[in-house]
Amino acid sequence: MEGKSCLGNFFEKAKPYIAMISLQFGYAGMNIITKASLNRGMSHFVLVVYRHAFATAVIAPFALVLERKVRPKITFPIFLQLFVLGLLGPVIDQNFYYAGLKFTSPTFSCAMSNMLPAMTFVMAVLCRMEKLDLKKVRCQAKVVGTIVTVGGAMLMTVYKGHVINMVWSNFVHPKKSDVPDTIEATDKDWVKGSILLIIATFAWASFFILQAHTLKKYTAHLSLTALVCFMGTLQSIAVTFVMEHKSSAWAIGWDMNLLAAAYAGIVSSSIAYYVQGLVMKKRGPVFVTSFSPLMMIIVAIMGSFILAEKIYVGGVLGGVLIVIGLYSVLWGKYKEYKEKDAEEIPEPVKLGITGDNKTMMIEDIEANIIEMHKRETNKVLPVPAIVISAPMPQPPMIAMEAPKP
Repeated sequence: MEGKSCLGNFFEKAKPYIAMISLQFGYAGMNIITKASLNRGMSHFVLVVYRHAFATAVIAPFALVLERKVRPKITFPIFLQLFVLGLLGPVIDQNFYYAGLKFTSPTFSCAMSNMLPAMTFVMAVLCRMEKLDLKKVRCQAKVVGTIVTVGGAMLMTVYKGHVINMVWSNFVHPKKSDVPDTIEATDKDWVKGSILLIIATFAWASFFILQAHTLKKYTAHLSLTALVCFMGTLQSIAVTFVMEHKSSAWAIGWDMNLLAAAYAGIVSSSIAYYVQGLVMKKRGPVFVTSFSPLMMIIVAIMGSFILAEKIYVGGVLGGVLIVIGLYSVLWGKYKEYKEKDAEEIPEPVKLGITGDNKTMMIEDIEANIIEMHKRETNKVLPVPAIVISAPMPQPPMIAMEAPKP
């Protein structure tokens, strides 16, 4: 039983980590599939519309059924927050991210997105969601980890180095018709793509901050996810009508375009928004965004398999720095989480942790129990003493006086 309890406690503590690592694999697959779809000529504006239409269709039935009794009322401030969430995430972030992805590559886009933890951390400090006390080691670890993570991402951007030939590189030869040679041809557009990716990352960080704030007032996670996806669908339709004037851009068949829209909508929008909300409520937005650097490493490996992307020495060195920074931030968040748990424990339980304090606590409890017994005894004994002693002397006196003449 004790072993099962320990295993259950370990799994309970590991659930946020498992959830966020799994999401990074989901995001990595979305980057690869989306890049292939954009290379085939699909409009990223239309892709965003279809993505959130799929997401809304998948998550809305669960929200309607499972949260029909606990769904809060939508007030005007909540509606404004939902509107802004739909604008920040589905519209601004994803349209700018897909545009930057089209001009660059999946690995480069993920590397630029690794600024997300740094932006989120700075915004969380400004919004007072994170306390920054540089005298504490955990805060120093978070700051240093954020700087190292951004440094690793920038190293991947500015330095390539020699190509690393993987074992499987000789066996992967994508067809030119499937993956056009756009990466080398658009080197001059990488600056434009970098700017678009930075704007997308800033919008994504703002989305996390606002989502964490909204979840405190609108606690129905599934309903919030469905509403954000629905708002994002409506707003994306309006943007697409303005930006795409060809009706043929809306055409979609049983091909990579449909797979990209369905995968991104189900995995990267509906499931991701919901899981991120659950983890964010317990650990905060900084913890959630700290795992995004892992996506870049996964995409680099998957891209070399599927798209035959080249892996450079600069990418490997940057990836190592990103992992070091990630673990530094997570270590600081873990220590902060433990401190919060310790503050919530009542004071008598705190004293019972060490051996000496445990003995003192037991002695105090025993003394209190003895004192309580004494008080109860003192309250009970005087009552029968008075009842017994008062009437006893009178009957003998009457019996002695009776025989007198």
